Amino acid sequence: MRTTMRKMKTSLTIMSKHTLALCLMAAVTVAGKAQTGAPYIHDPSTIAECDGKYYTFGTGGGGLISDDGWSWHSGAERPGGGAAPDVLKIGDRYLIIYGATGGGLGGGHNGRILTMWNKTLDPKSPDFRFTDPIEVAASDGMEDQDAIDPGMLLDPVTGRLWVSYGTYFGTIRLIELHPATGERVKGNRERDIAIDCEATDLIWRDGWYYLLGTHGTCCDGVNSTYNIVVGRSRSVEGPYLDNMGRDMLQGGGRMVLAAGHRMCGPGHFGRTVVDEGVEVMSCHFEADLDRGGRSVLAIRPLLWRNGWPVAGDPFREGTYAIESERRGYALELAVDFVRMQQERQAWWRIDPDEPVKPMPSQSLSDVISTWPEGSIGVRCGDYMFRPHQRWTITAVPEAGGYLSAPYYKIEIEGTHRALAATSQCELTTVEAFTGAHEQLWRIEQLTDGTYRIMPRQISGQQHPNTRYVLYSAADSTPTLAEYDFSSDNSKWNFRNH
Repeated sequence: MRTTMRKMKTSLTIMSKHTLALCLMAAVTVAGKAQTGAPYIHDPSTIAECDGKYYTFGTGGGGLISDDGWSWHSGAERPGGGAAPDVLKIGDRYLIIYGATGGGLGGGHNGRILTMWNKTLDPKSPDFRFTDPIEVAASDGMEDQDAIDPGMLLDPVTGRLWVSYGTYFGTIRLIELHPATGERVKGNRERDIAIDCEATDLIWRDGWYYLLGTHGTCCDGVNSTYNIVVGRSRSVEGPYLDNMGRDMLQGGGRMVLAAGHRMCGPGHFGRTVVDEGVEVMSCHFEADLDRGGRSVLAIRPLLWRNGWPVAGDPFREGTYAIESERRGYALELAVDFVRMQQERQAWWRIDPDEPVKPMPSQSLSDVISTWPEGSIGVRCGDYMFRPHQRWTITAVPEAGGYLSAPYYKIEIEGTHRALAATSQCELTTVEAFTGAHEQLWRIEQLTDGTYRIMPRQISGQQHPNTRYVLYSAADSTPTLAEYDFSSDNSKWNFRNH
């Protein structure tokens, strides 16, 4: 709820601000009672993993839990209420930071930022006990600053712990905390690093510090104009410049994510590194039109282009050629190539005035009788938009999922013949999809825009697969092998030619 009233203040009185804030807090409470099986949240923290489950906390004191990173339900607990928390695992403990009041809540900007620790995020664990909150920053409601919306970074280079906070009401500030205590470093003075944004977060990558901020108006449902912007610096203390060299302290910022896919108002960026080359970003959308305009948690692939973070799009079901990044060959059934019949003329004898007769594409009915029954292997070959090269990819929501997407089935277009992983870590197709774990596929967009494709489980193995991916062992030889982001053998593209 970072700066709940920002940009509406020119048209709202202090009383109307106060009323809106109370309504928003009430909406959060109501949503918290109805979150089972649904990702309803506002101002989500960066996603944290604890004992195999995922957690995110929001404004109002509650939060969401997921067993797989895809299906979310209410149940996360955080005392203190307030707004816009963040969570970070340091060692074997979890540090929670949040804003108490501020942001226009109660009609003012006198805010406090507090930290507290817990050994676990599981409210059912006997170790679930939060420490007493410690104040690390405050605003008096009179200065041009608002102590709310904190985001944390544990610097992987120096081990120092940094917090950015603030709203449109004044500046975004940077402070340093002690990573062992969560207290403000003695003698540390806050530093202004940005304006014209809120709900900030800091991340580090490849020698750069990135400041992600939320620009636009919030808390107005389908009319919210929230969007996520970024600047970067070689120093955590700034200056943070965008792609055009504009300082975020002067209002600069490069777009990371805006409205789309019938959802508007993205805000409260969080980054999760799943694996080398596999990253996702979390945020909320102020309004999901397909869910009645409610505020929802969203998880998107996080791409990196020319050193800048960009939100990827959700993977879309459809029919595709699955092409190897290694050579560009397409995944196909290992069946005989059926030639298409054509009346051909020598090119020098073609009459340009003769009417052109379009040729139909080869159809499934033209070739399926030549395919053997039972399991059929797969290979890669030149893409010719033939039936044995066209794969229909469909979500299987009842099978669960992973961070950013559900599991999918991959079938030859027009059939139920499904791609599957064998116990020998090879690939085959079965005549009909049954829902077996070796027929379910995890499709994740990598930071360079390509994809990795992983079977949920290898046939005969007892545990979910986390290592083996669809792999181009040679130009025409697909197999399953250990994921290697540095190799194009592990990477695939989906084309709809």
